[in-house]
Amino acid sequence: MRAKLRSIIESRQWEFTIISIIALNAIVLGLDTSQMLIAQYGHILRFLDEAILVIFVVELTLRIIAFGPGFFRGPWNLFDFFIITIAVIPATGPATILRSLRILRILRLISVVPSLRSVIGGLILALPGMGSIVLLMALVFYVFSVMATRLYGLVFPEWFGSIGASAYSLFQIMTLESWSMGIVRPVMEVFPNAWLFFIPFILCTAFTVLNLFIGIIVAAMQQEHDKDIEQDRINVHEETKVVLKELKELKLDLMDELERQRKARD
Repeated sequence: MRAKLRSIIESRQWEFTIISIIALNAIVLGLDTSQMLIAQYGHILRFLDEAILVIFVVELTLRIIAFGPGFFRGPWNLFDFFIITIAVIPATGPATILRSLRILRILRLISVVPSLRSVIGGLILALPGMGSIVLLMALVFYVFSVMATRLYGLVFPEWFGSIGASAYSLFQIMTLESWSMGIVRPVMEVFPNAWLFFIPFILCTAFTVLNLFIGIIVAAMQQEHDKDIEQDRINVHEETKVVLKELKELKLDLMDELERQRKARD
């Protein structure tokens, strides 16, 4: 019973159906934000929302039955369980804020679509390396913030009056959002050599450290992709072993049958 139910749940048709329902749920939740649509079709939207939630609960229950206690050992299964649990909590009183969290149900696409799981898996693998880059970025920002506060704080207190203000201004400069006309050029009108400070900062952050972020993420995603390929190779190898075993058994059965027929003729 469990094996049959598991084969149904793991089939492509089942996966496509769940993806379609998740997409429909996202559309319904988006339409539910329009006061005009709520006034005209609110009862229909509420019915669809409740019906989809029932489908999710039933689907989750079937998966728990199919996989048994092993269901709760899978991180993506726990993720689905958490999302559905939030969705079924009554949104009344202090829990009304949970109603806005219903949109989290669309995140179930991450656990259903293999390519999205690979992307998230790559990001998770990149976290340790990203932590080192974040620490490096923090050190760079602290050093440049202290320098900017000492150099320009008295003349431009709004931008560089404190370490916090300097860090925020430098963050804006790092993102290259209105950094030239908005901050650097006004500073250069008073301090003509200020470009000697800001250009190295941009080179150290926007073009170097951020590229390290990208490199680590790409390397982690490649590692996750290689792991998926290796797992597919192992699966193919296991399936090949099963097929060869069945062929061997079939060959033995055929030889036994031929031997019995030969003895019968003799």
